[in-house]
Amino acid sequence: MNATTPKSVFLGMTGASGAAYGLRLLAALAACGCDVTLCVSDSGLLVVREELELVVEGREATVAALLARAGAPAAVRVVDPADIGAPAASGSAAPDAAVVCPCTMSSAAHIALGTSRNLIHRVADVALKERRPLVVVPRETPLSVVHLRRLLELAEAGAIVLPAMPGFYVRPTSVDDLVDHIAGKVLQALGFEQHLFRPWDGGVR
Repeated sequence: MNATTPKSVFLGMTGASGAAYGLRLLAALAACGCDVTLCVSDSGLLVVREELELVVEGREATVAALLARAGAPAAVRVVDPADIGAPAASGSAAPDAAVVCPCTMSSAAHIALGTSRNLIHRVADVALKERRPLVVVPRETPLSVVHLRRLLELAEAGAIVLPAMPGFYVRPTSVDDLVDHIAGKVLQALGFEQHLFRPWDGGVR
């Protein structure tokens, strides 16, 4: 980390397909040495169990398995999406930056409209009002006009809208390469130096 990178990051994982993106980002943020707060929505738990093939039941067991898969240290703070009283929900105690990855279009809409229904929405709302970095990683296709309008509103409010659209200029040879590309892009958006994928080199190898 340097003076310009966030020392604390809130990572919200919602119920969009793309749990692998959140998993890789969790591991990468922990490796950066920043203070990570993790919050997985109720629908996010279902997607995490399904897509990461975690044979567990219940919130605590699922989050514990997610942390273990990420190799994340015990220092990662885990918060419940219903805990609106958590420190991260307050502008005076909010993390330096917030990421919602993956982000459902429902969550994008709530954040864009300021109608917080859970802690993830509230932390994102706080990031916008406090002019702190907010990266939203939507994972949906095709996008309706409703979706596009909400994403535009988020961008206009100051969020970085970073769709889960992996680039093929990195010449991926595995799904992990595609996942790393998006996680690396999020790290860059937050100001971290990333080593998850090779930057474009003009086609010279």
